[in-house]
Amino acid sequence: MSAWYENAVFYHMYPLGMSGAPFENREENVTHRFEELDKWLPHIKDLGCTAIYIGPLFESTTHGYDTRDYKLVDRRLGDNDDFVDFVKKAHELGIRIVVDGVFNHTGREFFAFLDIQRNRERSQYCGWYKGINFGWNNPYNDGFGYEAWRNCYELVNLNLQNPQVKEYLFEVIRFWIDTFDIDGIRLDCADCLDFEFMKEMRRMTEGAKKDFWLMGEVIHGDYARWVNPEMLHSVTNYELHKGLYSGHNDHNYFEIAHTIRRQFDENGGIYRGRTLYSFVDNHDVDRIASKLKEKGHLKPVHTLLYTLPGNPSIYYGSEWGVPGSKSNGGDPALRPHLVLEEMEKNPPVPGLKEYIAFLGKCREEYPVIGQGRYRELLLTNRQYAFARMGQGEAVVTAVNNDDKEAELVIPLPMEASSLHDLETGEELKAEGGRVRVLLPEGGSILIGVNTSPKAE
Repeated sequence: MSAWYENAVFYHMYPLGMSGAPFENREENVTHRFEELDKWLPHIKDLGCTAIYIGPLFESTTHGYDTRDYKLVDRRLGDNDDFVDFVKKAHELGIRIVVDGVFNHTGREFFAFLDIQRNRERSQYCGWYKGINFGWNNPYNDGFGYEAWRNCYELVNLNLQNPQVKEYLFEVIRFWIDTFDIDGIRLDCADCLDFEFMKEMRRMTEGAKKDFWLMGEVIHGDYARWVNPEMLHSVTNYELHKGLYSGHNDHNYFEIAHTIRRQFDENGGIYRGRTLYSFVDNHDVDRIASKLKEKGHLKPVHTLLYTLPGNPSIYYGSEWGVPGSKSNGGDPALRPHLVLEEMEKNPPVPGLKEYIAFLGKCREEYPVIGQGRYRELLLTNRQYAFARMGQGEAVVTAVNNDDKEAELVIPLPMEASSLHDLETGEELKAEGGRVRVLLPEGGSILIGVNTSPKAE
């Protein structure tokens, strides 16, 4: 039986934003905002999502990535019992839970850094951080220098080569598994983390829980350096993310097809056998509804997200076409407070949620979409078709980014005994090993193919 993450569909929750928590953590008492987050679980299930990536989650000073305490749920969200209950409810719905592991750095209010502030050279934690130098200073005028993530001095870089630091963080992970029963970790800034640290984490988590998933945030580079049997199961596919929006804005499906051909083609793709984490937006980049020049392209963008190789992820609110741009308020503009009932009543883009739910249903009913071999079938600047192929079956995806309807004659990847439109159920006919479809502007189609493969 395959691991749960091999064909997962993710829902991405940024809990501090979506629950309306204050930006600065100045509250003395716990506020139980998980009561609102719990309400989202049936909605997430209805979308066809099988896993939730939720984070950052643990006690921090502001945005969640300046950790104060790895073992306490942020008091702006609730307490540890609230999160235990959330995970239990998700598991009852068949939904796995993945949390943020912010292990590259801590906040300045973390106990080890506070000890250095108090005791300076005498602190036992001087070796826990990179670049501690009592002959320097820093923008906070502590009287010593330290290495900070991208010179953001509220984020102090941990020394992951220090055995005490590694053991502390591994003990934190064991605590998360034992206390909350989480199913995986998304590693923040994985492209900054020490490789040996990640290898040891893989070995430790494999022994701690069966099918525990490790996914890394990686922006640039050869993803195979991180995704391999020794380290991580997956990383963020930022290369595909860029193509998915610019391929539509520039009417250039060649960009997307080239990326996929390079990564996953059945005859030489460099990431064949790996499953990367696919997305069209997240808490760090402008929302797809604001990034696309044409709102009508939301349908083909999500069609590709769900049917190209990778685990698709929906960022909370984007199933309704919620806008958000850093140019209009920085990161908080990407992380708004949303009330589920209000979004259901007044979605910015009517019908989008229902279409994404259809795509989620297809991923469940036709596992070949997520796990089949990829083969390109047709490609122009404005039209693109490909197949995901299994033994005796395939699903063909076709999309159109033109501003007018387009007739496509798509070569079939195998001899078809039957063809049908997965959305409408309409039977289609093969003609000389091809199928003819008419796609409206911004249109998509998924075609189920049943047959025996052509002889190789």
